[in-house]
Amino acid sequence: MSNEADSSGSQVIARAATILRALELQPKGMTISHLSRETGLPRTTVHRLVTSLESQQLLIAGSAGVRLGPALARLAASAHTDIIALAQSPMETLGRRTRETVDLCVYRGSHAVSVSQFVSDQELRVVSAVGTAFPCHCTAHGKAILAILADEKIADLLGGQPDVRTDSTLRTLPSLLDDIRQTRARGYAVDREEHARGVCGIGVYLNTGAGEHYAISVAVPALRFDEKLDHLLSSLMQCKAEIEALTC
Repeated sequence: MSNEADSSGSQVIARAATILRALELQPKGMTISHLSRETGLPRTTVHRLVTSLESQQLLIAGSAGVRLGPALARLAASAHTDIIALAQSPMETLGRRTRETVDLCVYRGSHAVSVSQFVSDQELRVVSAVGTAFPCHCTAHGKAILAILADEKIADLLGGQPDVRTDSTLRTLPSLLDDIRQTRARGYAVDREEHARGVCGIGVYLNTGAGEHYAISVAVPALRFDEKLDHLLSSLMQCKAEIEALTC
């Protein structure tokens, strides 16, 4: 293969990666025009690359725009196989004890991405697809991860103004930082309908020694969160201890 061909292939890969990175923090998707503006690539180039990536299930293009595809979720999960495998049994035990949905997430920028899940068996339950990117500032697993970062790093990630998802979302950086300090002090994070109405959660950071930042959380319908909080916390802390004993 000639140097010219090498250069052309590398350029295509670099441009495709630019598109994937632009969509990483946009779980609802972006239009071709928005992607073009965000990446600085010509609209025709973006359209061609999106078509190619969609054929490999790396992207999904629909009426709402372009978003990351299922193949990427599978690749993300495979990159964390060891942690997922080691955490599976403790997660299942936690799920059975609480009868609520348990999520394992990994830190990615200002988001926490779900890489494994144990689904509640109750009729009223909280479930999100594996591969979903959750904003850190308004979710239990996300805030548990933010709590290990310096306040200055958190401010840089959020750009000074947290994205408001519900009436309960913490709307200012000072209020969020105060909540993060409380999270550090007590050792766990709480989401009271901050990310989605009717949904609460409790999460903890996992010290896995894996070179990545992981958190585990329990997602609970708001109507039964407070009455189960003590049981949720004790069960979650036991799960954390079990996973860390296996991974550290």
